[in-house]
Amino acid sequence: MAAHSKDANELKKIVKAYDIRGLAGEQLTTAMMEALGCAAGEVAGAETWTLAHDMRDTGPTYARAFAKGLNRAGVDAVLAGLCATDMIYYIAGRHGTAGAMFTASHNPAEYNGIKLCLPGARPIGLDTGLAEIRDRAVELLEGADWPDKDGTVTEHDYLGEYAAYMRELVDLGGIRPLKVVVDAGNGMAGHTVPAVLGDGPLPALPLTIDPLYFELDGTFPNHEANPLEPANLVDLQERVRTTDADLGLAFDGDADRCFVVDADGEPVSPSAITALIAARELDKHPGASIVHNLITSRAVPEIVAENGGEAVRTRVGHSYIKATMAEVDAVFGGEHSAHYYFKEFWYADTGMLAAMHVLAAVGGGDQSLADLAADLERYVASGEINTSVDDTGEKLRDLRQIYGTTCDVDIDELDGLTLGYKDGTWANIRPSNTEPLLRLNVEGPDLAAMERIRDEVLSHIRG
Repeated sequence: MAAHSKDANELKKIVKAYDIRGLAGEQLTTAMMEALGCAAGEVAGAETWTLAHDMRDTGPTYARAFAKGLNRAGVDAVLAGLCATDMIYYIAGRHGTAGAMFTASHNPAEYNGIKLCLPGARPIGLDTGLAEIRDRAVELLEGADWPDKDGTVTEHDYLGEYAAYMRELVDLGGIRPLKVVVDAGNGMAGHTVPAVLGDGPLPALPLTIDPLYFELDGTFPNHEANPLEPANLVDLQERVRTTDADLGLAFDGDADRCFVVDADGEPVSPSAITALIAARELDKHPGASIVHNLITSRAVPEIVAENGGEAVRTRVGHSYIKATMAEVDAVFGGEHSAHYYFKEFWYADTGMLAAMHVLAAVGGGDQSLADLAADLERYVASGEINTSVDDTGEKLRDLRQIYGTTCDVDIDELDGLTLGYKDGTWANIRPSNTEPLLRLNVEGPDLAAMERIRDEVLSHIRG
């Protein structure tokens, strides 16, 4: 096969800590996908891979190129077609195949990428095989000899069995009737929500789903499929308020994350959702461990303890969450970014299952979501504030020196630098994995305390 030096150089740039993501047609090509497929087939050791894609136009072409590469390595491929990312985790967990999901998640339309996992939905990141796959693919693109083996390509639709499994995990049949607005953002929730929660072949649920932007369209004609940005929640909030809905759900492009708004259209923080689901899981599994990253609200470990569980704190990032969950046999894990992980879902993250827990919590009693959230939103958070710096390591060392001499601050270096104050306020400063940025998160007992520490730390970062 001809050498593709440009593709090799681009591949070295676009492999991230947990996935591959770049501009479709420029940084990502079919030749690159074939090389990555061959490399994955050689490195990962799985006999079969299941390949799926989101609604972006380049997904089917990339999946077939990856399958061709797998076949050249003597590995079989199953094309699963349109899927949400958590469907690939379901398939890898239930059927024991490796998985490749072709998606750029919430990134704009011109992007695409790949998320990879091993059988059992075990993650593939830079430290668990992705670096080796990248390096072997680069060799192939630069002219190394390709293997000349054979493999098969078959097709299978997993949507129905995925929907049935989700219904097994959370029973919504006995809840009170709820009206729910769902903003799919023209992403994959428009494919999965009807099958799991809507008028599909499964028994009807006491839910009235008001669909917003369910048409699959990888150009995102209405708004970016990134609910983390407040501007992308505006349409959902307005629809919830004007239709007297009980709550609203917003999914990102590949539907592995879910954001929630109450009946007034007010966002409920991912930390509050983490605490809500943790309490539900502890009701089923008394005394179990719950994992949360160090950016979630300190209300999370408080509520876990109040419900008889053991809260385990970890670094930010799905590989750390999953590894820690397996290590301590945790039943659930949550992140501030609205990724929610479940032991019964092979420790993988799923926005759908999180949404179903919220529906069960609201529909299983007579309280509104706002009422439920009132005891979960105990503190005031800044949200993530990013600052470009020339050298993140040097800046962190400067901050460590500044605050190391302050007697009323406790310092924790689990992930970046966390400053703990006597009044309960905390600030975490950590470097981005991919950009020369420092990310600041601050939480305090009230707005004044949070703003005081936020402004003080920012003055040192930007000074």
